[in-house]
Amino acid sequence: MSEAAILCVDDEKVILDSLKRQLRRRFGSKYVYEVAESADEAWEVMEELVDDGVQVVVIVSDWLMPGMKGDEFLIRVHEHFPGIVKILLTGQASADAVERAHQQANLHRYLQKPWNEEELVDAIATGLDPS
Repeated sequence: MSEAAILCVDDEKVILDSLKRQLRRRFGSKYVYEVAESADEAWEVMEELVDDGVQVVVIVSDWLMPGMKGDEFLIRVHEHFPGIVKILLTGQASADAVERAHQQANLHRYLQKPWNEEELVDAIATGLDPS
């Protein structure tokens, strides 16, 4: 089992299924691919992964979700896990929310829905290997 994971967070299951399929097609078995339908569920998944010795290396998060918005979630993640590459994938985030995520969560990339698979893969690849 891989010791690194990519976590996708979105309240739409069809989006999560599509992301997981695209990432698996591009990165194969190099990573564990986990999904969560809310920020709270994402925290639970992250805790389970940490307990299993798996490091979350990338989070791809929607912005408009029930409970906690994506920028708030990524800021909270950054406070606890600053090394995780954070990508906001959404069609509805305000410019203020994106800027807040850049400033307070060290947001690596902001992508709009509908996304381009190559752009998503590139954002993850450059986040993991910035050289």
